Amino acid sequence: MRVLVLHSHPVESSFGAALHKQTIEALKTAGHEVDDCNLYAEGFDPVMSRHDRLVYHDYPENTKLIGSYCDRLKAAEGLVIVTPVWNFGWPAMLKGYFDRVWVPGISFELVNGKVQSKLRHIRKLGAVLTYGATPFRAWVAGNPPKKIVKRVLRAQINPISPVTFLAHYDMNNCTPETRAAFLAKVKSSMERF
Repeated sequence: MRVLVLHSHPVESSFGAALHKQTIEALKTAGHEVDDCNLYAEGFDPVMSRHDRLVYHDYPENTKLIGSYCDRLKAAEGLVIVTPVWNFGWPAMLKGYFDRVWVPGISFELVNGKVQSKLRHIRKLGAVLTYGATPFRAWVAGNPPKKIVKRVLRAQINPISPVTFLAHYDMNNCTPETRAAFLAKVKSSMERF
């Protein structure tokens, strides 16, 4: 399967980078073809410009500046997101990717005023996230990233398939042991993806 891995962390020596590397290696070990989309390393521009917004609904005009990213999404059969959670949301880089790339004509279309997904070719969805917060604090805040993965993205991709959701909470108090255990969990889960 061709798996698009979306990675969003600006520091190459971070635990997030180690998770990204482990995810890529495990998916390849499982025999998947991996399209590694490292948004920071690629210099992705997450800012929706005035022009982007004005042509947002005008397919294919809305894809001219981000065409290669659209092609990669259209070619994907699996999607795995590897990112930290900052302030109970995606980093701006990843949020901008969804705003700019998941546009009409690529991720959905409006038919008689109703949204119809164009991502049914993606058969599997996964997320590898790190949180500074504890599970309880994330729950109290409503855990928006988890809901986006398990509800919003899942509904757009395949509402009946399971989602691989892996989260290392309480990074503010993590230890080498908790990080090693989570890396092992990611390895195991991605080898079964």
